[in-house]
Amino acid sequence: MAGPGTDEHPHGADRLCEAGDRVYSRAVRRGRVARRDAETVPCLLELALLHPDPDDMDWLVPTSPQEVMTRLLRGVYDEVSESQRRMGSAVAAFEWYAGLGGRTSTVGAGEGTALRVLDGPSRIQAALDEATEACTTEVLTVQPGGIRREHELSEGLHRALALRGRGVRMRDLYNHVARHGQGLLNYLDLMGDAVEARTLDEVIDRLILFDRTVAFVPANADRTMALELRHPALVEYLVTVFDRLWRLAIPLTAPLPDTGIEGISHREQSIAALLAEGHQDAVIAERLGISVRTCRAHIARLSETLGAASRTQLGVRIAQVGLEGPPRPLDPVEAVISLPDQA
Repeated sequence: MAGPGTDEHPHGADRLCEAGDRVYSRAVRRGRVARRDAETVPCLLELALLHPDPDDMDWLVPTSPQEVMTRLLRGVYDEVSESQRRMGSAVAAFEWYAGLGGRTSTVGAGEGTALRVLDGPSRIQAALDEATEACTTEVLTVQPGGIRREHELSEGLHRALALRGRGVRMRDLYNHVARHGQGLLNYLDLMGDAVEARTLDEVIDRLILFDRTVAFVPANADRTMALELRHPALVEYLVTVFDRLWRLAIPLTAPLPDTGIEGISHREQSIAALLAEGHQDAVIAERLGISVRTCRAHIARLSETLGAASRTQLGVRIAQVGLEGPPRPLDPVEAVISLPDQA
C-alpha cells in the first residue's frame, strides 16, 4: 500500500531523493530506523528498501544493499533483453518490407529517392538550396502568376547569383503580364546574360529543373508542400514540356504581336479565346496571371470595342471577328527582326 506523500517521491530505487537517502543511510549504518522517522519518505517502503522489524513493528530494517543491487540489475537485464527482442523483430519486419519495394522505390545509388514530399517552406527551401549547390550547367523555371513583386524575386536572388557565379545558364518562363513589372526588369538587368526570359499568355504551374536531373513542383494550392522528382522518365517529360513551351514563348525583349484587329490588344484577344471556351472570369484571370477585376475591365472594353450588349452577344462577336482561337505566336524570324536596336 502506498503511504501518505508517495506522490512527492516519484523515483526508483536507483536514485533516491535527498530525504530517502538520509533515512536509508541511517538504517544501513544502525541496522534499523524508527518507523516514525520514515513517515516522510514512504517511498522506501514502496520500493521495499525498508521493511518492518518482525521483532518490533515500531522499527524498520533495511534491505541489504547487495540484494537491492541484484534486484536492480535483474530489472535492467530484463529491460535490455526486451529491447533487443523488439529491435530484432523490427529489423526483420522492415527487411521484409524493403524486399517488397526494392524495384520501385529508388533509382541508382547515390541519386536519392525518385519522389520525395517536402512538407513546409523550410524543407522546401533547404532542398532548393541543396539542388542549387549541386547544379553545374542549367536551370529551367516556369513562374506563373502576374507581375513579380520585389520580395518574391529577392527570395531566390541568392540562389540565382550563386548559379551565375558558377557559369550556370538559366531560362525562365513567365506570363505576358509579368512584362509590366519593374522588379522583373531590374532582376534580369542584374543577372545579365546568365538569364534568358520569355513570356506566354498561359504557362503551367510553377516548375524548377536543375541540370535536367531533379525537378520541383508544388504539391498543394498554397505551395506549402512540394514534390522533389528525380525519376529520369518524369524529369525528362517535364523537360520536354518546358522546351515546347519555350519554343512558343516570346522573348521578353521582343514586343507582343499585333492582333491585326483595330482596337483589340493581345491580352484582350487571349481573354476572348478563353471566353469562347466557356471559362468564367476567375478562371481566365488565374490562367493569364491577372486579377479578376482587371479581367472584367478588359471584358468590358472588349464588349465596347465589338459592340456587344451582353455576354451572349459578345460570344457571337468574338466568333465573327475570329478571336475564338489562341493568339498567333510570334515567328522566331519575326522575333529577331522586331528586336530593338542594341547599339
